[in-house]
Amino acid sequence: MAEAEPQEEENPKFAPGEVIHDVATVRGMYQNYFLDYASYVILERAVPAIEDGLKPVQRRILHAMKEMDDGRFNKVANVIGQTMQYHPHGDASIGDAMVNLGQKDLLIETQGNWGDVRTGDGAAAPRYIEARLSKFALDVVFNPDTTEWQLSYDGRKREPTTLPVKFPLLLAQGVEGIAVGLSTKIMPHNFCELCQASIAVLRGKEVQLLPDFSTGGLCDATHYNSGMRGAKIRLRATIEKVDKTLLIIRDIPYGSTTTALMESIVKASEANKIKIKKVVDNTAAVVEIQVQLPAGVSPDLTMDALYAFTDCEISISPNTCVIIDDKPRFVGVEDVLRQSTKATVRLLERELEIRQEELWERWHNASLEKIFIENRIYRRIEEAETWAQILETIDAGLRKFVRVDGDKPKANDQRVVLRRPVTEDDLTRLTEIRIKRISKFDGFKADDYLQKLTDELAEVADHLANLTRYAVAYFEGLLKKYGAGRERKTQLRTFDVVTAQKVAVANQKLYVNRQDGFVGFGLKKDEFVCDCSDLDDIIAIKRDGTFVVSRIAEKTFVGKDILHVGVYNKNDDRLVYNMVYVDGASGISFAKRFLVSGITRDKAYDLTKGTKGTKILYLTANPNSESEIVTIQLSDKAAARVKQFDFDFAELAIKGKGSMGNIVTKQLIKKIAQKSRGDSTLGGRETFFDAVVGRLNTAGHGRYLGAFDTDETVLVVFRNGSYELTTPDPGNHYDVPNIVLLRKYDPETVLSAVYMDGDTKIHYVKRFRIETSTLGKPFTFITETKGSKLLAITAHPEPLVEAKVQKDKKGDKETEKIGLHEFIDVKGWKAMGNKLNYYKIHALDLLTDEGPEPQRREAARKRAAGAPTPDAAETAVLDEGTVAVTAEEVAQAREVASRSKAQLGLF
Repeated sequence: MAEAEPQEEENPKFAPGEVIHDVATVRGMYQNYFLDYASYVILERAVPAIEDGLKPVQRRILHAMKEMDDGRFNKVANVIGQTMQYHPHGDASIGDAMVNLGQKDLLIETQGNWGDVRTGDGAAAPRYIEARLSKFALDVVFNPDTTEWQLSYDGRKREPTTLPVKFPLLLAQGVEGIAVGLSTKIMPHNFCELCQASIAVLRGKEVQLLPDFSTGGLCDATHYNSGMRGAKIRLRATIEKVDKTLLIIRDIPYGSTTTALMESIVKASEANKIKIKKVVDNTAAVVEIQVQLPAGVSPDLTMDALYAFTDCEISISPNTCVIIDDKPRFVGVEDVLRQSTKATVRLLERELEIRQEELWERWHNASLEKIFIENRIYRRIEEAETWAQILETIDAGLRKFVRVDGDKPKANDQRVVLRRPVTEDDLTRLTEIRIKRISKFDGFKADDYLQKLTDELAEVADHLANLTRYAVAYFEGLLKKYGAGRERKTQLRTFDVVTAQKVAVANQKLYVNRQDGFVGFGLKKDEFVCDCSDLDDIIAIKRDGTFVVSRIAEKTFVGKDILHVGVYNKNDDRLVYNMVYVDGASGISFAKRFLVSGITRDKAYDLTKGTKGTKILYLTANPNSESEIVTIQLSDKAAARVKQFDFDFAELAIKGKGSMGNIVTKQLIKKIAQKSRGDSTLGGRETFFDAVVGRLNTAGHGRYLGAFDTDETVLVVFRNGSYELTTPDPGNHYDVPNIVLLRKYDPETVLSAVYMDGDTKIHYVKRFRIETSTLGKPFTFITETKGSKLLAITAHPEPLVEAKVQKDKKGDKETEKIGLHEFIDVKGWKAMGNKLNYYKIHALDLLTDEGPEPQRREAARKRAAGAPTPDAAETAVLDEGTVAVTAEEVAQAREVASRSKAQLGLF
């Protein structure tokens, strides 16, 4: 470093006369070098440009492939070498980027082993695999006339600044990149939907884009929010329930692999989160991961556990960041689409203008050539002695037959009107026409050629005048030419949130030491309570009337003299405690029924009046709000004449944990014993079916199915002509697209069905009742021959269908209405049914709805609306047959009937 001149001013930091050198501070270096580096990484490495949706390395790969393109496949190693003339970052980065482009199956046609994004297998070495540009890439990515060029890094070559892509390529491929201080994560979208969305933008319509992934699977894009920062999507594997012991994973979430998915399942199994027997990967052309279950394990619960504890469900946070005007911008995917569509229109307009100039030039040259030959002007140049005289002679000869647009015409002027003046280049070109060509000149062919050019010019002018129409036709052409086989692969669904506590497998055992006051799964020498999971909360009620809820642990002290211990579920509104306690201050005994809700973990609560000496005399926990009758025996010292009597808890209202309760007796109680167990005082559990997520619930979401007691079931009829009885368990999964009827099962309900036999193509009508009682097993009620098809089914007592039929071979189509209840009597579910004796049935529509459905009880309606639930005495009056018919209930019933009718019919 060069020395600086000695400073004359006094500097207290240096000795007098000391020579001071130039100093580069760290702060200065950071501001200059780091910011330059950050800008370079953002603009040149990680974030794509909005003009073509490509990172520089991708753009250079495509440019190199275009230079090499001769229609044949090239070794990827050769492409990498060609690209290194433009991309100074090594062959490995170029090879990885090229494999990534090839796996997207849009711009590059591949040959050889390019790896598999589903399994995570890598591609073969670049010297073994080959590639060439796809027809789509050649059509929409390249045009040297509309490309902006810049010098390569060494100045020896020129490369495109951006490629003139006439398609929203960025949204079709998706991209991910991490720069300095920011990142981008743009989801891929469906090719066909992007073309249709661009057409909608051109027509002035609003659009909404949602992701689509090559790996398929399920996607909940409820919070996609146009892919902006803060957005979130949830992806799930497609899991098929084959039977009670086998689940098959058919698709995997985007970004995961079959190997990683299997490892997450094994890890969850080893951690006792799920119970499985074996996991087998049979993936080949399609994904197939078999999850084998041990006997006694619920496949529905395991399915939820797979979503909760493994990579079968993942979350992705999109972040659409692109380079706009040399700066990173955060925009929504719809905004990207609109800008891309506008850019496509500008490129199409520029291509039309270039084409128009080319056509005019060809027309100009053809017109001059025709005049030059037909009027024998070429003969006049024989006498010219110099080159200047030759050009002047041709120019004079042409001037008699042409004029430039804008020149004043003569009277009866028949001269050809040119768009531009005749130049020296035009004259030189005429002198270069060979004699052989002049001798074979055909004026009729020349006129036809000029007319063809004129027609094409008119067509181009029309496209320029109607640019939007032309752009719409362009996207429609892309959709028609390249859209086949690019249909949506990812199913859009709305998922319910799987709570880990609900699906956690019972991997621990709960023990209690009542005397010392300890609970936990490590007290294996003490009293066993129940199976539980390590995510559960535990409730412990002591004899003094206090209780506490704690997270399960190996050993936890909750207080001595424990009376009751169990697993606590804060969302369980059916678990009711029946209790009798004696107040320590007054000696009066109280009875109460209560729910435990709204608690804080590890906080002590009191179920009594809290006076000293209070003691619980009787306590039971009832999972479905069962009442009971107890026999109360008074002390021998009690003054009452009747020393023993029965008490019915059903007479008490279910209240909160802090209620005092009702007086049972003022005498001293000696003993309380259960005499009999009663029914649920809350009635059956009112259940709803949410068709959006395909699950049952008790929260009031979806269509009301009815109030289910313990032994009642759900009837499900599938499109393949089978039915199944299931429990009303909210953990059940229902495949909504394949369901045509779902309702509460009533043994007296008659189902009416119309189906077509696959062998004979004859249509049959049958009416039957469900006679089987096996749960979870499908039974087929139509013929099982290949091609048999269920056309309509309903539980309506008087079903009516409308059929468009042809009665004979030559007859016209007629429409008939058929009452199925009059057509055939009720028979067994295995009966074939009666034939519809028509020559051919062209269409069949069900005119009646699904059939009568249960009405919601007033209590359920109030509960769903957030109103307090009535007491037990009030609830007892509101049985199934008592319905308050209001305008709201009527409207709801009509909505249910309309929705059911829309789900049935010809399918």
